[in-house]
Amino acid sequence: MTTVLGIDVGGTGIKGAPVDTRTGRLLADRHRILTPQPATPAAVAAVVGELAKFFDWTGPSGATFPAVIKDGVARTAANVDQSWIGTDVAARFAQAIGGPVTVVNDADAAGIAEMQFGAARGHAGVVIMVTLGTGIGSAVFHDGVLLPNTELGHVQMRGVDAEDIAAESVREGEALSWKKWSKRLDEYLRILEGLFSPDLFVIGGGVSKKSGKFIPRLELHTEVVPAQLLNEAGIVGAALAHAANSPAAHTD
Repeated sequence: MTTVLGIDVGGTGIKGAPVDTRTGRLLADRHRILTPQPATPAAVAAVVGELAKFFDWTGPSGATFPAVIKDGVARTAANVDQSWIGTDVAARFAQAIGGPVTVVNDADAAGIAEMQFGAARGHAGVVIMVTLGTGIGSAVFHDGVLLPNTELGHVQMRGVDAEDIAAESVREGEALSWKKWSKRLDEYLRILEGLFSPDLFVIGGGVSKKSGKFIPRLELHTEVVPAQLLNEAGIVGAALAHAANSPAAHTD
């Protein structure tokens, strides 16, 4: 069995669990620690080390991070301290854990998990996963291959970033009805539909658990389905990213 520790770094919580990368199953209950405030490199790395220690883990790990990630380095920072920009996240986490770490954008990780074990499993063509939460994250795949760091929440809509109009946090903050918010989401997804002509949209984020309230209201040409892995997607996707990046993952 190939086992990798998956870690999901979010703005409010950092959670993880060892993952069987052949099945996508968590091999232990998720452990979650509150994200330190401010979420500086030293503070977040310390929590990542604490998570690994909880599982008595010093082996290969994968981690999500809310940023554009290139060669393990954060090029942006969302919901974490701006001092992360230019930081080698993979190196900081590897030092904290004591083993090799692969770091990927958080939405990309969720998409990887959904492509391999979730709602998009077996789908060819262009698949776009959209995660709706504080902002809007995205993961774009063609025949199962990821185009990393797409950040489609920043596509312009009504003259501003789409996530400022159609994110789940906006629905909650403006107390929008499902009908009104669905219209905004439909408008946003139509923009992506026009740009990418996708074969499938996968909707992730916590709101996907309430997909029956908004997916039936969407008027798109593209099939739209809710994500399946929910809170485990980031953990599983991070572990899968490391397994793909390093075939020599811990085997037992």
